[in-house]
Amino acid sequence: MDGTAAGDRDSAENMAASSSDGRDAPRNGSSNGSPNGSVSGPAAGGSRTGRNLPVAVAVGVALGALVIASLYVVKVVFLVVVAAAVGLGVHELVRALAARDVRAPLVPLLAGMAAMIGGAYWGGPVSLVGAYALTVMAVLTWRMFQGIDGYVRDATGSVLVATYPALLAGFVALLLVPENGPDRVVTFVAVTVCSDIGGYFAGILFGKHKMSPVISPKKTWEGFAGSAAACVVAGALLVHFLLDGAYWQGAVLGAVVVVCATLGDLIESVIKRDLGIKDMGTLLPGHGGVMDRLDSLLFTLVPVWLLLQLFIPS
Repeated sequence: MDGTAAGDRDSAENMAASSSDGRDAPRNGSSNGSPNGSVSGPAAGGSRTGRNLPVAVAVGVALGALVIASLYVVKVVFLVVVAAAVGLGVHELVRALAARDVRAPLVPLLAGMAAMIGGAYWGGPVSLVGAYALTVMAVLTWRMFQGIDGYVRDATGSVLVATYPALLAGFVALLLVPENGPDRVVTFVAVTVCSDIGGYFAGILFGKHKMSPVISPKKTWEGFAGSAAACVVAGALLVHFLLDGAYWQGAVLGAVVVVCATLGDLIESVIKRDLGIKDMGTLLPGHGGVMDRLDSLLFTLVPVWLLLQLFIPS
């Protein structure tokens, strides 16, 4: 990257660091309206977090209804919904990388993502890993025919997209395979969402001590505590009543989820700050882009699948 691009990048990062991140607030938010502690009023139609809460809730309920309806009707329909959502996320990330002159080939990435999800469902973990390896080979080869300049940069970005979100999303298909797969998916989604809800309300009511002022200015330790409490309780109840597991197993699952969900949020924030953007997209009113909703879900998928395989073998 040349000097001008680097300067633009630093400027964007500095601007982002000095302003509040409107999306991060609802996840472990604080009661302060800006990173320097001054209180600012909410935007018209919005909340103290800078997000239009009624619209965000309505979109969240609609998405939840779509997931539940497809999940318990026909499993394959749910996989199509997952593939569509992750495909939009791949498109958003490819477009965001392009703003920094990182060229990731969209076509092989989308094809590979579909192969990973389908391979995981019909062929298991081995097929998922195989589809991932073939996707990486395809994007590296695809980029090779576009010239030498910037190859390592573009290849690295392409492998990032093939891994996050494409590979990680394949694990939702593994969750779905067992007879009680829909209940496993509901447990995974609900506990992860509880991290957002618990963090939002605890942060709004009690948030004072910032978790990471540079990466995500409105995340607080009080919000994290609220997320932890909500995840542990939800995990214990859902694992016991939906999956016939022990309360303690659900509590362990919830504790792992809150850590991974928070890391997923922070990593997404780091990516956006590095790229100099606030949101990955604008498709979902009150939320941002699809990737802005998938970040914590993607990072909790693999640990949840592993723990459920350990606690409640399929």
